[in-house]
Amino acid sequence: MHKILLDDFLKEVLKEDIGRGDLYMRMQNEIEIEAYIIAREDGILSGKMYVERLCELLNIECDFTFEDGMPFRRGEKLVMFKGKMSEILSAERTILNLLEHSSGIATLTRKYVQRIEGTDCMLLDTRKTRPLLRDFEKYSARNGGAVNHRLGLDDCLMLKDTHLTRILALNKFVKDIRKKIPFTAKIEVECENLLQAKEALESDIDILMCDNMELETIENVVKMRNAMAPNVLLEASGNITLENILDYAKSGVDAISSGAIIHQAVWVDLSMKID
Repeated sequence: MHKILLDDFLKEVLKEDIGRGDLYMRMQNEIEIEAYIIAREDGILSGKMYVERLCELLNIECDFTFEDGMPFRRGEKLVMFKGKMSEILSAERTILNLLEHSSGIATLTRKYVQRIEGTDCMLLDTRKTRPLLRDFEKYSARNGGAVNHRLGLDDCLMLKDTHLTRILALNKFVKDIRKKIPFTAKIEVECENLLQAKEALESDIDILMCDNMELETIENVVKMRNAMAPNVLLEASGNITLENILDYAKSGVDAISSGAIIHQAVWVDLSMKID
């Protein structure tokens, strides 16, 4: 994330929680303290970049024991803080929210990634993110080992079923739109059956998404792709879980996209303590 955007985001999350000031501090003299965050359960660390910058803005010293993407165990200290009591306590919930939310996504994502290790298939995230948190949540998915899918509507043209209802000739549409989108932009078409997949492969597309297809159908699409358009990438999406993801990864698709790694992630339990 660009530093200016990161700073704006962090200032807003602080403002949301602090409001006009921490009322507890009206009864306290300003003192220097040391604090740390301890893990109450195992997980994958994520959020370090955000917390480090937040501490810079507040003149709090912080020293992480782990890097983003590293596993930690219950009972381990993740980060140490030193600074004014007012600043550390005022930022406590914001820091924990950032780390717990981000690490929760990274932890679940890592489970999915580990299930398909040893295959040539990669795990992608989706645009199913919480409003205004896309950069943050996709950063968290990366720390878990996923590869980002498109960040928004402006970096890849994906033709979904809602688009295709108004496209009479896909081949002609793709030829025409190639002249209007950026040279580096890819075109992806969402297909639900073999007939749609065949039409897409006969057009000049870059990626074909097998959307909510049965595994057997996907395997047939893979064979069709290999014969008709071997340069087209195949993506599988829909109803893919931790239990069945390996089967889909072995089907021959190049990637599997999952919204669940973000919207089904549970926050990791962390706690701040003062020495």
